[in-house]
Amino acid sequence: MVLDRMRDFPSCFGENGVQIADNSSYSSVGLSKSPHNLVTCIYQCKLLGKTCLIVLSWTKSLMGYCLGVEVNDLAGQCVCRVDVKPSLFHKRKGYKCLQVNAGKIDVFWDLSLAKYGSGSQPLEGFYVGVVCKGEMVLLVGDMRKEAIKKANAVPSLFGSVFVSKREHVFGKRVYKSRVQFSDNGKVHHLVIECETIGVNDPRLVVRLDSKIVMQVKHLRWTFRGNQTILVDGLPVEVFWDVYNWLFGTTFGSAIFMFQTCPRTEKLWASQTLDPSEPPWPCLLNSRESKSSDPGFALTLYAWKNE
Repeated sequence: MVLDRMRDFPSCFGENGVQIADNSSYSSVGLSKSPHNLVTCIYQCKLLGKTCLIVLSWTKSLMGYCLGVEVNDLAGQCVCRVDVKPSLFHKRKGYKCLQVNAGKIDVFWDLSLAKYGSGSQPLEGFYVGVVCKGEMVLLVGDMRKEAIKKANAVPSLFGSVFVSKREHVFGKRVYKSRVQFSDNGKVHHLVIECETIGVNDPRLVVRLDSKIVMQVKHLRWTFRGNQTILVDGLPVEVFWDVYNWLFGTTFGSAIFMFQTCPRTEKLWASQTLDPSEPPWPCLLNSRESKSSDPGFALTLYAWKNE
């Protein structure tokens, strides 16, 4: 499917989706016209008796690394937020108790042994935990035993679901990321390749773990579209928009979305692309869905380093 409107991009998974705003995350890291190395992850959790969304924002800039932990309700309203800024990162671990109307939320983190790759999100040697009423409602990282001991908490009966990841990636021809399409699934190495400079008939190649899973030829005619691939037995819908790479007159990124939610026919909704206000995937309201699984979406903003 190729749409006539060139600057529209998906903003929700269904007509009854819930919009997830990201303005606070961007303002806190100072993103304006130029992109930062930013990874934002959204988890759906049960908190204080209600379903909520916990947003982790990992940022890398000239000042160093920054972590933002934000709790939103399903209306997209921020309930509370913790920012670990670069100037405070000499501690690299800490604890914050946040008072909210319905009780308190405790946030624990330890990045003192964190190991990073080329991006802003640590790969290992860290944990970030959110605790409420003695339950660890969210635990991210590989130091799980240390986190539970430090927080003196037990795992939540409801657990958490990783529903969305958005990442800014940079390169001249090759763009890389890591993706896990289900909570217990394999972590895949994702590579997108596209050469647009000096090529008469550019094509797009997507690889998972070095295996080609998708090719788009004649990209000047198919600069925007979608295709379904199979990953770990799951159908994954891939959407792409490379208009800025081919025809853009200003600095802009191509955008790719990989999403497992079955209701993809409603995915394309009007929204102007603006790096300072990027489109957010929406979570399908579980009350309107036949399944309680909200699915998972990875959105990549691919910026060319000329």
